[in-house]
Amino acid sequence: MTEKKQYLGNLLQLNLAVLLISTSGALGRYITLHPVTTIFYRCLLAAVVFYIYCRWKNINLKIENKGDLLKLILGGILMGAHWITYFFSLQYSSVAIALLSLFTYPVITAFLEPILFKIKFDKVHIALGFLVLAGIYFLSPEFDLDNDYFLAVLFGVASAIFYALRNLLMKREVERYNGSVLMFYQILVISLLLFPAVFYSKFELVLDQWKPLVVLAILTTCIGHTLFLQSFKNFSITAASIMSSIQPVYGIIIAFFFLNEIPSLKTFVGGTLIISAVVIESLISIKSKRN
Repeated sequence: MTEKKQYLGNLLQLNLAVLLISTSGALGRYITLHPVTTIFYRCLLAAVVFYIYCRWKNINLKIENKGDLLKLILGGILMGAHWITYFFSLQYSSVAIALLSLFTYPVITAFLEPILFKIKFDKVHIALGFLVLAGIYFLSPEFDLDNDYFLAVLFGVASAIFYALRNLLMKREVERYNGSVLMFYQILVISLLLFPAVFYSKFELVLDQWKPLVVLAILTTCIGHTLFLQSFKNFSITAASIMSSIQPVYGIIIAFFFLNEIPSLKTFVGGTLIISAVVIESLISIKSKRN
């Protein structure tokens, strides 16, 4: 295989991963269960699949020390909070609003990283922060708790903060453990913490939704996230992040065909501002690493 064909194959794999992960928006809107119940069964099914996969591939599931185990537990709590708030955002609005609110996380990460790791703060991030705020304003101009769109944006941004914190926490762990192992333990933590959801949900309703739940667990969570983690072998994390900024676009297209959701002009404007900030931040990150 020529180098050009190999690069094209890697690029297609990354885009397939992003496309599969993008299905979470439409599935989150389609599934009528309470978000906590949805996330519990999503994680329970995914944990089983990840465990079988790790055993099949002879991937070592051993965690080296208590410090790493505590990080994985905290990572699971943050990941669970990220998914639950994201699914609440989906229930209050549309796939477009929820996804675009969530995609403030790269810029939020850029703000949090200097604080948590005590590195130099880039002043450009202030300007990007204002650009993101402008995008959020277009998504929901009314700051009113009685406004569903405002609540959706609020949950979406909260989801972005939880996701940013989880990614920063896992930053050093990714270099030491297989990505599937990290995902397995975090998902297992979520399953254990949300187990009481079994007693607060009607199993007949869960059975009615088993098909989208299986798709969400296997296609979106296991295959999508595994392919995305594997793409880090072929692309830098920053380059993969830039390419993954197309995720809201994929999500909106999927929602259009399967849910007949058409974003408003304000949503398009707000989304353009947010995605622009994400791309600019990623390009700055690449430039700084080259220097």
